[in-house]
Amino acid sequence: MFLRDAAALPLSVATVRSSVTASQTPNNTAQATSQTNDAGRPAGLIIRQKQPENLEFPFASLDSLITPDHRFYVRSHFPVPQLERRAHRLRIEGAIARPVELSFDDLVKLPSRTLTATLECAGNNRIFLVPAARGVQWELGAVGTAEWTGVPLAAVLEQAGVRPDAVEVVLEGADRGEVSAEPKPAGAINYARSLPLVKALDPDVLLAYRMNNAELTPAHGFPLRVVVPGWYGMASVKWLTRIIVTDRPFSGYYQTTDYTYWERENNQPVQRPLTVMQLKAEIARPAVSEDVAANTVYRMHGAAWSGDSEVARVEVSADGGKTWTAARLIDNAIRYTWRRWEYAWHTPAKPGRHTLMARATDSRGNAQPAKHDPDRGNYMINFVLPVDVEVR
Repeated sequence: MFLRDAAALPLSVATVRSSVTASQTPNNTAQATSQTNDAGRPAGLIIRQKQPENLEFPFASLDSLITPDHRFYVRSHFPVPQLERRAHRLRIEGAIARPVELSFDDLVKLPSRTLTATLECAGNNRIFLVPAARGVQWELGAVGTAEWTGVPLAAVLEQAGVRPDAVEVVLEGADRGEVSAEPKPAGAINYARSLPLVKALDPDVLLAYRMNNAELTPAHGFPLRVVVPGWYGMASVKWLTRIIVTDRPFSGYYQTTDYTYWERENNQPVQRPLTVMQLKAEIARPAVSEDVAANTVYRMHGAAWSGDSEVARVEVSADGGKTWTAARLIDNAIRYTWRRWEYAWHTPAKPGRHTLMARATDSRGNAQPAKHDPDRGNYMINFVLPVDVEVR
């Protein structure tokens, strides 16, 4: 059995966390909220790993459509590269008519776009998998929504002249290091992912240099990063320095070994790279194991999102999924952006433990699954999560 049976085994983040062994969680991982900023780290984020730095947004604090950049989750595979705007260069090469090299000033002179998009780490909610899965032990907050400003990737590719035989676009960051998990490549590598050419030419895919109307911070990719709205965060390569247009599928480590899942094709397993974010609703409050007053009205709330469709409905349950009631959607539907929701929960007069759930349905009629698909491994975790609270 790969995951927790919500009906048979109550959810407790504390219980799940205590069951994770030292071999499954990095030794330098802390399960406490950072209160200081002595190392340039934003105060208030949850430290999941110190080196490389992986920080989580405390989802229980969700109170706005836009996540401030100092509260936005941080996912790093290697140490943050120290880059300078003045010296930064972006090279475009490969299956193109002419090589192009652009300075930061060249890029900001090009026509720009601003769009709002939710980014989610593909391993968000990993701590809830049973048995415990390797990787950063994210709870609910490896997700955030920001306004991104930059140049469409398509405009830069147009300057270079994409050849007719091109099939993919590789995006390479300046972050570099050695992979510790097996199977691993020999020696140090740069972080790189590819997009199918048709996706790379989507005008919504940006080479972003501003986040929430401010310059990118080093942790979020300064001076230049990719934003691929609707796809999991691993596609939005930070510290972008090189674009390679290829005439064959990219076989890099983070494309074919990590950030992959399995599909069935002609009854045979086929490994695929992760792409689109899956439909999901999460409960911000009440938080797991929170004490809630009996015989009162409690504002239950959270957010729901999907990568390639609109969230049309969120339903909540206060009895472990036996009955469901529609929640109120707070935000208008905006493509690529989560919708916050709320529900006035009339708590029982009698004290006791109650299992809360939230599930989303999109505009195509798709609903969240009740269980995790084992073919997804430790990624694409979007099954309905039960949240246990105490009514007192």
